[in-house]
Amino acid sequence: MKKKSIITRVLTVIALGLLLSATIVAAKTSVGAAYTPDMSNGADNFYKSNKVTMKKVEFKNQYNMKVAGNLFIPKGLKKNTKNPAIIVGHPMGAVKEQSSNLYAQKMAERGFVTLSLDLSFWGESEGQPRNAVSPDIYAEDFSAAVDFLGTRSFVDRDRIGVLGICGSGSFAISAAKIDPRMKAIATVSMYDMGAANRNGLKHSLTLEQRKKILEEAAEQRYVEFTGGETKYTSGTVHELNENSTAIEREFYDFYRTPRGEFTPKGSSPELTTHPTLTSNVKFMNFYPFEDIETISPRPMLFITGEDAHSREFSEDAYKLAGEQKELYIVPGAGHVDLYDRVNLIPFDKLESFFKENLKKK
Repeated sequence: MKKKSIITRVLTVIALGLLLSATIVAAKTSVGAAYTPDMSNGADNFYKSNKVTMKKVEFKNQYNMKVAGNLFIPKGLKKNTKNPAIIVGHPMGAVKEQSSNLYAQKMAERGFVTLSLDLSFWGESEGQPRNAVSPDIYAEDFSAAVDFLGTRSFVDRDRIGVLGICGSGSFAISAAKIDPRMKAIATVSMYDMGAANRNGLKHSLTLEQRKKILEEAAEQRYVEFTGGETKYTSGTVHELNENSTAIEREFYDFYRTPRGEFTPKGSSPELTTHPTLTSNVKFMNFYPFEDIETISPRPMLFITGEDAHSREFSEDAYKLAGEQKELYIVPGAGHVDLYDRVNLIPFDKLESFFKENLKKK
């Protein structure tokens, strides 16, 4: 009887545990189902164009790492002619399937050969550990993309431009400073990933807070060096509550809902957008706007939303850049709005900028 009683109690505990787990799952499902992403202004991250052809491509960067990309070619393009091309970089922590493919297709529809790429350590590109931060290698990936495009028979290597979205804006600038083959540089909703990590938005991060971040990352190196679990940081929150900030909600609406959520093969929803803690501090030594004026006279276009929390970075870059330069403010647009809201994204402006500055000379 005593043995039977113990077994009964164990089964009861298991049953209660299963019931509790089911309740939690149901509650989370209910909350998720109740949340409706904002699809206004033509949000269309997963847009598929019937006016272009897409081919998956791979090429090596200077460190012999495989970089993966999607090559988009306008249908009817004359392959026996030399055409202008644009490299499109994705937001920091994202992959080419988020914003980058959309921009690449829309620009291909307007006559350009375009290439969206996964930065090293992200998406389908190589690099270990996954989600690692390396600004120099990110910039190198843009130069490797120029290597690839400039050796295609149908691309004019003297007419290659770059377009960086969010964090890729700062990586594209970093690359362009030392790679004159990039003839025209545009950024959209740019984040200076160096300044954002050193100072926070609007210089809200104190030196003491910065030092605490550095100390935590440094101590974590011991943990991982001795075989401990990898720790991740920043990125997009996985749940919203009454205390969630406007910026957290803005990113959540894109990265954690069907509007823009994408989990690359080999990753998991828990890890998407999150860089490793120990590598993220590499951004503290990243100064993409230093010597930005040396890119001149190559033209630069900085596009930002009127209401974007990241607007300060485009304004800072514009002030420091040499001529030719232009700051283009999109009325009523926030930061993430320019990831996928096709009714707000100024594709006409991008087309005129690249057509003018990548034309035959």
